[in-house]
Amino acid sequence: MGSHTRNVLTIKTIAASKSTKLRDGGGLYLVSKGTGRYWIFNYTFAGQRREMGLGPLHTVGLADARDKAEAARRLVRSGIDPLAAKREAEEVSPKAMTFGAYADAFIDAAVKAGRWRGAKTEARWRNLLTNHASPIRAKTLAAIRVRDVVQVLEPIWGDKQETAEKLREAIERVLDAAKVEGHRSGDNPAAWKGTLEHVLHKPNELSNRNHHAAMPHSDTPGFMKKLADVKGVGARALEFTILTAARSGETRGAVWGEFDLAAKIWAVPAVRMKGGKLHRVPLSEKAVALLKAMKAQAVNDLVFPGVRDKRPLSDMSLAKALKAAGGGAFTVHGFRSTFRDWATDVAHAPREIAEACLAHAVGDAVERSYARSDALERRRELMGQWTDYLYKSSATASPTNPTVI
Repeated sequence: MGSHTRNVLTIKTIAASKSTKLRDGGGLYLVSKGTGRYWIFNYTFAGQRREMGLGPLHTVGLADARDKAEAARRLVRSGIDPLAAKREAEEVSPKAMTFGAYADAFIDAAVKAGRWRGAKTEARWRNLLTNHASPIRAKTLAAIRVRDVVQVLEPIWGDKQETAEKLREAIERVLDAAKVEGHRSGDNPAAWKGTLEHVLHKPNELSNRNHHAAMPHSDTPGFMKKLADVKGVGARALEFTILTAARSGETRGAVWGEFDLAAKIWAVPAVRMKGGKLHRVPLSEKAVALLKAMKAQAVNDLVFPGVRDKRPLSDMSLAKALKAAGGGAFTVHGFRSTFRDWATDVAHAPREIAEACLAHAVGDAVERSYARSDALERRRELMGQWTDYLYKSSATASPTNPTVI
């Protein structure tokens, strides 16, 4: 296929493809960013490579994207930079897009595309971006700066930390999409790394909070020894959750069909993942041994069955086990932060590998592509180190306590 071939894509191939970047030819591409798909046009002007957003797939169809790309090519041939022309048009526009209007449209598009699993997610996003983000809703997307985001976050940062962090993430996602669509440029003022981390204190530096309180990683070996002595399915589920740095719901809903014990892999299906993508978890020897102990006394397809027939454990079962082992001041979810802190402070793991262990999407498209290509085995090594750390202080501490019930 020649380099000048155009109109390569079809509506059918776009719908069927899971690729993060699809080429239509002539500089037109469809790329994935977060949970959305967006058109971009790459071109060279005055000897420099440039990229211009043409809009999201849910509002700009294939034919429209080709028309926009062709219009941009005509400008280039005429000696006009399409990005400069676009900015000039926006500057003279009588009414630029506000954050509130764009955020509402962003949510509507997500609902229409079926990107969220239920009404609760939609309700949470609308509450965050309507009520909590109210100070910036009337501002234009291009005018939002770091100080504006801080003004929104500060009233609840450290008080309602979970809500504050979800709000920051939601604002970041909206502003990322707005940049792709050409409504703003420059760095994202809601980004934590390199931006807000220098203005707001780190979430794990908060003291005396009852939200996702994280146990200091130096205390976890002693805690794991105590937890091994706690009987019950809830205790085993908590051990497994800590070993794999998983979310509680991922563990509680786990079924045997998700596991390949020979390959030491747990494949959590997309429908059960917060990010809506399949997540492969490399299993350490300790985790596999725990699973084999559970398998030996399985009563149904659930790995960690609840008391009621064919019902998963409740979240309180894990919290109860946490308290029984002396961890009542902390939360189950907090162990994900414990793992993340350990990965940085002790293992000195690369950021993208540590984040991938938590099923967090990080970096630009290149970094994500790189992480996808080799992260499983690198994550396997890191999770093995985590397991060794958890059980370093005691040869008797074991997650494979055979007395489950």
